[in-house]
Amino acid sequence: MYTGFFGLNSQPFSIAPNPDFMYLGARHTEALAHLRYGLGDAGGFVLLTGEVGTGKTTVSRCLLAELPENTQVAFILNPTLSELELLAAICDELKIRYKKADASLKMLTDKITAKLLKNHQGGFNTILIIDEAQHLQPAVLEQLRLLTNLETNTKKLLQVILIGQPELQQLLQRQDLRQLAQRITARYHLMPLTLPEVQYYVQHRLQVAGCTRPVFTDSAFKKLFMLSGGIPRLVNLICDRALLGGYSQQKPLIDGKLVQQAAGEILAIRQPEAKSGWPLWLWPLLFMVCVALGVALARGLNLAGV
Repeated sequence: MYTGFFGLNSQPFSIAPNPDFMYLGARHTEALAHLRYGLGDAGGFVLLTGEVGTGKTTVSRCLLAELPENTQVAFILNPTLSELELLAAICDELKIRYKKADASLKMLTDKITAKLLKNHQGGFNTILIIDEAQHLQPAVLEQLRLLTNLETNTKKLLQVILIGQPELQQLLQRQDLRQLAQRITARYHLMPLTLPEVQYYVQHRLQVAGCTRPVFTDSAFKKLFMLSGGIPRLVNLICDRALLGGYSQQKPLIDGKLVQQAAGEILAIRQPEAKSGWPLWLWPLLFMVCVALGVALARGLNLAGV
Protein backbone atom coordinates (compact mmCIF):
# COMPACT_ATOMS: atom_id res chain seq x y z
CA MET A 1 0.00 0.00 0.00
CA TYR A 2 2.73 2.47 0.96
CA THR A 3 5.51 1.15 -1.28
CA GLY A 4 4.84 3.51 -4.18
CA PHE A 5 4.61 6.55 -1.90
CA PHE A 6 8.10 5.91 -0.49
CA GLY A 7 9.62 4.76 -3.80
CA LEU A 8 9.93 1.11 -2.79
CA ASN A 9 9.63 -1.95 -4.99
CA SER A 10 8.72 -4.30 -2.12
CA GLN A 11 7.78 -4.23 1.54
CA PRO A 12 11.04 -3.82 3.48
CA PHE A 13 9.83 -4.84 6.91
CA SER A 14 8.00 -8.10 6.48
CA ILE A 15 8.63 -10.47 9.39
CA ALA A 16 8.88 -13.39 6.93
CA PRO A 17 12.52 -14.60 6.74
CA ASN A 18 13.29 -13.31 3.23
CA PRO A 19 16.97 -14.07 2.45
CA ASP A 20 17.16 -10.98 0.21
CA PHE A 21 16.87 -8.80 3.33
CA MET A 22 19.36 -10.80 5.37
CA TYR A 23 21.23 -8.63 7.85
CA LEU A 24 24.03 -9.89 10.05
CA GLY A 25 25.06 -7.45 12.74
CA ALA A 26 28.19 -7.87 14.84
CA ARG A 27 26.34 -10.05 17.34
CA HIS A 28 24.81 -12.26 14.65
CA THR A 29 28.21 -12.70 13.04
CA GLU A 30 29.73 -13.63 16.38
CA ALA A 31 26.92 -16.10 17.08
CA LEU A 32 27.48 -17.72 13.70
CA ALA A 33 31.18 -18.03 14.45
CA HIS A 34 30.40 -19.82 17.72
CA LEU A 35 28.10 -22.27 15.93
CA ARG A 36 30.78 -22.97 13.33
CA TYR A 37 33.33 -23.57 16.05
CA GLY A 38 31.02 -25.91 17.94
CA LEU A 39 30.35 -28.02 14.87
CA GLY A 40 33.95 -27.94 13.72
CA ASP A 41 35.08 -29.14 17.12
CA ALA A 42 33.16 -32.38 16.48
CA GLY A 43 31.39 -32.08 19.82
CA GLY A 44 27.94 -33.26 20.77
CA PHE A 45 25.91 -30.13 21.57
CA VAL A 46 25.92 -26.48 20.49
CA LEU A 47 23.70 -23.91 22.22
CA LEU A 48 22.21 -20.67 20.83
CA THR A 49 19.89 -18.63 23.02
CA GLY A 50 18.27 -15.21 22.84
CA GLU A 51 15.06 -13.36 23.50
CA VAL A 52 12.13 -13.70 21.11
CA GLY A 53 12.83 -11.87 17.85
CA THR A 54 16.57 -11.29 18.31
CA GLY A 55 17.48 -13.17 15.12
CA LYS A 56 18.18 -16.74 16.19
CA THR A 57 16.36 -18.08 13.13
CA THR A 58 18.40 -15.76 10.91
CA VAL A 59 21.64 -17.13 12.33
CA SER A 60 20.51 -20.74 11.97
CA ARG A 61 19.48 -20.16 8.35
CA CYS A 62 22.88 -18.66 7.59
CA LEU A 63 24.51 -21.71 9.11
CA LEU A 64 22.34 -24.07 7.07
CA ALA A 65 23.20 -22.21 3.88
CA GLU A 66 26.93 -22.74 4.36
CA LEU A 67 26.93 -26.36 5.49
CA PRO A 68 28.79 -28.65 3.08
CA GLU A 69 26.82 -30.94 0.77
CA ASN A 70 27.91 -34.02 2.70
CA THR A 71 25.73 -32.96 5.64
CA GLN A 72 22.31 -34.39 6.42
CA VAL A 73 20.23 -32.12 8.63
CA ALA A 74 17.20 -33.00 10.73
CA PHE A 75 15.19 -29.93 11.76
CA ILE A 76 12.71 -30.18 14.64
CA LEU A 77 10.41 -27.14 14.91
CA ASN A 78 7.94 -28.54 17.45
CA PRO A 79 9.85 -29.67 20.54
CA THR A 80 6.79 -30.33 22.72
CA LEU A 81 7.27 -34.04 22.16
CA SER A 82 7.68 -37.13 24.28
CA GLU A 83 10.83 -39.23 23.99
CA LEU A 84 9.12 -41.60 21.55
CA GLU A 85 7.66 -38.75 19.49
CA LEU A 86 11.05 -37.05 19.28
CA LEU A 87 12.77 -40.19 18.01
CA ALA A 88 9.97 -40.67 15.48
CA ALA A 89 10.37 -37.06 14.31
CA ILE A 90 14.12 -37.57 13.89
CA CYS A 91 13.45 -40.72 11.86
CA ASP A 92 11.05 -38.79 9.64
CA GLU A 93 13.58 -36.00 9.09
CA LEU A 94 16.38 -38.44 8.27
CA LYS A 95 14.11 -40.42 5.93
CA ILE A 96 14.31 -43.54 8.11
CA ARG A 97 11.53 -46.01 7.41
CA TYR A 98 9.85 -47.79 10.33
CA LYS A 99 6.54 -49.38 11.22
CA LYS A 100 4.62 -46.94 13.38
CA ALA A 101 2.63 -49.74 14.97
CA ASP A 102 5.86 -51.33 16.23
CA ALA A 103 7.53 -48.09 17.31
CA SER A 104 9.34 -48.20 20.64
CA LEU A 105 12.25 -46.31 22.15
CA LYS A 106 14.63 -49.20 21.51
CA MET A 107 13.45 -49.85 17.96
CA LEU A 108 13.67 -46.18 16.91
CA THR A 109 17.01 -45.71 18.67
CA ASP A 110 18.41 -48.72 16.82
CA LYS A 111 17.11 -47.33 13.52
CA ILE A 112 18.71 -43.94 14.14
CA THR A 113 21.98 -45.53 15.25
CA ALA A 114 22.11 -47.59 12.05
CA LYS A 115 21.47 -44.44 9.99
CA LEU A 116 24.21 -42.51 11.77
CA LEU A 117 26.69 -45.32 11.14
CA LYS A 118 25.67 -45.50 7.48
CA ASN A 119 26.09 -41.74 7.06
CA HIS A 120 29.51 -41.83 8.70
CA GLN A 121 30.69 -44.71 6.53
CA GLY A 122 29.47 -42.81 3.46
CA GLY A 123 31.36 -39.67 4.45
CA PHE A 124 28.28 -37.76 5.64
CA ASN A 125 27.88 -35.69 8.78
CA THR A 126 24.54 -35.70 10.61
CA ILE A 127 23.24 -32.61 12.41
CA LEU A 128 20.06 -32.27 14.44
CA ILE A 129 18.70 -28.73 14.95
CA ILE A 130 15.94 -28.18 17.50
CA ASP A 131 14.21 -24.79 17.62
CA GLU A 132 12.30 -23.52 20.67
CA ALA A 133 14.31 -26.02 22.67
CA GLN A 134 13.34 -24.40 25.98
CA HIS A 135 10.14 -26.46 25.72
CA LEU A 136 11.97 -29.79 25.77
CA GLN A 137 11.26 -31.98 28.76
CA PRO A 138 14.29 -33.13 30.82
CA ALA A 139 13.59 -36.76 29.88
CA VAL A 140 13.66 -35.82 26.19
CA LEU A 141 16.95 -33.98 26.61
CA GLU A 142 18.39 -37.05 28.30
CA GLN A 143 17.25 -39.14 25.33
CA LEU A 144 19.10 -36.74 23.05
CA ARG A 145 22.24 -37.13 25.14
CA LEU A 146 22.03 -40.89 24.77
CA LEU A 147 21.83 -40.50 20.98
CA THR A 148 25.09 -38.56 21.01
CA ASN A 149 26.89 -41.42 22.77
CA LEU A 150 27.68 -42.94 19.38
CA GLU A 151 31.13 -41.73 18.39
CA THR A 152 34.43 -42.60 16.76
CA ASN A 153 37.85 -41.86 18.21
CA THR A 154 37.68 -38.32 16.83
CA LYS A 155 34.05 -37.17 16.55
CA LYS A 156 30.44 -37.63 17.53
CA LEU A 157 28.27 -39.20 14.83
CA LEU A 158 25.37 -36.90 15.74
CA GLN A 159 25.78 -33.22 16.50
CA VAL A 160 22.89 -31.35 18.08
CA ILE A 161 22.18 -27.61 17.91
CA LEU A 162 19.74 -26.40 20.56
CA ILE A 163 18.13 -23.03 19.80
CA GLY A 164 15.87 -21.40 22.34
CA GLN A 165 14.91 -18.56 24.63
CA PRO A 166 16.88 -17.73 27.82
CA GLU A 167 14.84 -20.27 29.78
CA LEU A 168 16.83 -22.95 27.97
CA GLN A 169 19.97 -21.93 29.86
CA GLN A 170 18.12 -22.32 33.15
CA LEU A 171 16.78 -25.71 32.07
CA LEU A 172 20.27 -26.99 31.34
CA GLN A 173 21.43 -26.02 34.82
CA ARG A 174 19.32 -28.78 36.34
CA GLN A 175 21.33 -31.31 38.31
CA ASP A 176 19.87 -34.24 36.36
CA LEU A 177 21.05 -32.68 33.08
CA ARG A 178 24.63 -32.00 34.14
CA GLN A 179 26.01 -34.71 31.85
CA LEU A 180 24.40 -33.06 28.84
CA ALA A 181 25.56 -29.60 29.91
CA GLN A 182 29.14 -30.88 30.03
CA ARG A 183 28.88 -31.90 26.37
CA ILE A 184 28.08 -28.39 25.13
CA THR A 185 31.17 -27.37 23.15
CA ALA A 186 29.98 -23.88 22.18
CA ARG A 187 27.27 -21.59 23.46
CA TYR A 188 26.20 -18.06 22.60
CA HIS A 189 23.49 -15.73 23.89
CA LEU A 190 22.24 -13.35 21.21
CA MET A 191 21.73 -9.81 22.52
CA PRO A 192 19.48 -7.12 20.96
CA LEU A 193 20.81 -4.55 18.48
CA THR A 194 22.42 -1.31 19.62
CA LEU A 195 21.12 2.08 18.44
CA PRO A 196 23.69 2.35 15.60
CA GLU A 197 22.88 -1.22 14.57
CA VAL A 198 19.15 -0.44 14.51
CA GLN A 199 19.86 2.53 12.22
CA TYR A 200 21.99 0.43 9.88
CA TYR A 201 19.47 -2.43 9.97
CA VAL A 202 16.57 -0.17 8.95
CA GLN A 203 18.57 1.60 6.25
CA HIS A 204 19.81 -1.74 4.90
CA ARG A 205 16.28 -3.10 4.49
CA LEU A 206 15.05 0.12 2.90
CA GLN A 207 17.90 0.07 0.39
CA VAL A 208 17.25 -3.56 -0.52
CA ALA A 209 13.61 -2.61 -1.12
CA GLY A 210 14.72 0.09 -3.57
CA CYS A 211 14.75 3.20 -1.38
CA THR A 212 17.20 5.89 -2.50
CA ARG A 213 16.59 8.62 0.10
CA PRO A 214 16.41 9.03 3.90
CA VAL A 215 13.02 8.04 5.30
CA PHE A 216 13.49 7.95 9.10
CA THR A 217 14.68 11.00 11.03
CA ASP A 218 17.21 10.84 13.87
CA SER A 219 14.42 11.32 16.40
CA ALA A 220 12.55 8.42 14.78
CA PHE A 221 15.57 6.12 15.17
CA LYS A 222 16.00 7.05 18.82
CA LYS A 223 12.33 6.46 19.53
CA LEU A 224 12.41 3.22 17.54
CA PHE A 225 15.37 1.91 19.53
CA MET A 226 13.74 2.85 22.84
CA LEU A 227 10.38 1.25 22.03
CA SER A 228 11.73 -1.89 20.34
CA GLY A 229 14.57 -2.53 22.75
CA GLY A 230 16.71 -3.36 19.72
CA ILE A 231 14.71 -6.51 18.95
CA PRO A 232 14.78 -6.90 15.13
CA ARG A 233 11.29 -8.41 14.92
CA LEU A 234 9.79 -5.49 16.85
CA VAL A 235 11.80 -3.06 14.73
CA ASN A 236 10.18 -4.60 11.64
CA LEU A 237 6.67 -4.39 13.06
CA ILE A 238 7.02 -0.79 14.22
CA CYS A 239 8.68 0.39 11.00
CA ASP A 240 6.04 -1.27 8.84
CA ARG A 241 3.24 0.42 10.78
CA ALA A 242 5.10 3.75 10.83
CA LEU A 243 5.44 3.70 7.03
CA LEU A 244 1.73 2.96 6.76
CA GLY A 245 1.05 5.91 9.06
CA GLY A 246 3.32 8.15 7.02
CA TYR A 247 1.48 7.15 3.86
CA SER A 248 -1.96 7.74 5.36
CA GLN A 249 -0.88 11.18 6.60
CA GLN A 250 1.08 11.90 3.40
CA LYS A 251 4.32 12.48 5.29
CA PRO A 252 7.45 11.56 3.30
CA LEU A 253 9.61 11.53 6.46
CA ILE A 254 8.97 9.29 9.46
CA ASP A 255 9.57 11.20 12.69
CA GLY A 256 9.52 10.17 16.34
CA LYS A 257 5.82 10.95 16.69
CA LEU A 258 4.86 8.55 13.91
CA VAL A 259 7.06 5.86 15.44
CA GLN A 260 5.39 6.42 18.82
CA GLN A 261 1.94 6.10 17.25
CA ALA A 262 2.96 2.96 15.37
CA ALA A 263 4.34 1.33 18.50
CA GLY A 264 1.18 2.20 20.42
CA GLU A 265 -0.94 0.44 17.81
CA ILE A 266 1.00 -2.82 17.66
CA LEU A 267 2.57 -3.15 21.10
CA ALA A 268 -0.51 -2.23 23.17
CA ILE A 269 1.40 0.42 25.07
CA ARG A 270 -0.43 1.18 28.30
CA GLN A 271 -2.83 4.07 28.01
CA PRO A 272 -3.15 6.78 30.69
CA GLU A 273 -5.59 6.12 33.48
CA ALA A 274 -9.06 7.64 33.34
CA LYS A 275 -9.31 11.38 33.95
CA SER A 276 -11.44 10.78 37.03
CA GLY A 277 -8.33 9.41 38.75
CA TRP A 278 -9.84 5.94 39.17
CA PRO A 279 -7.41 3.20 38.02
CA LEU A 280 -8.67 1.39 34.93
CA TRP A 281 -8.46 -2.01 36.61
CA LEU A 282 -10.92 -0.82 39.28
CA TRP A 283 -13.86 -0.23 36.92
CA PRO A 284 -14.71 -3.93 36.30
CA LEU A 285 -14.56 -4.52 40.06
CA LEU A 286 -16.94 -1.61 40.75
CA PHE A 287 -19.31 -2.95 38.11
CA MET A 288 -19.41 -6.38 39.76
CA VAL A 289 -20.04 -4.78 43.18
CA CYS A 290 -22.95 -2.76 41.76
CA VAL A 291 -24.45 -5.89 40.22
CA ALA A 292 -24.15 -7.76 43.52
CA LEU A 293 -25.77 -4.88 45.42
CA GLY A 294 -28.57 -4.74 42.88
CA VAL A 295 -29.28 -8.45 43.25
CA ALA A 296 -29.23 -8.21 47.04
CA LEU A 297 -31.57 -5.23 47.00
CA ALA A 298 -33.99 -7.02 44.69
CA ARG A 299 -34.05 -10.07 46.95
CA GLY A 300 -34.66 -7.84 49.96
CA LEU A 301 -37.61 -6.20 48.31
CA ASN A 302 -39.08 -9.57 47.40
CA LEU A 303 -38.77 -10.79 50.96
CA ALA A 304 -40.47 -7.65 52.22
CA GLY A 305 -43.34 -8.30 49.87
CA VAL A 306 -42.87 -5.11 47.90
